[in-house]
Amino acid sequence: MEIFHLENHPHVELCDLLKLLGWSESGAAAKLAIAAGEVSVDGHTETRKRCKIVAGQTVCFNDATVEVNA
Repeated sequence: MEIFHLENHPHVELCDLLKLLGWSESGAAAKLAIAAGEVSVDGHTETRKRCKIVAGQTVCFNDATVEVNA
């Protein structure tokens, strides 16, 4: 499991998180994967592209998992 640090930001948008982690080639690819239901947040499928991910949440995509910390 990877750990992503928000570094004094209150949140990160889900599509940006996938791009920042290198899990998607671009923001557009991240948005398509999210819309297709391929991403889960805290165990639930998330289809909102700009869903705000905050510290303490866990995101899964393509057998990869990341925990978001402050």
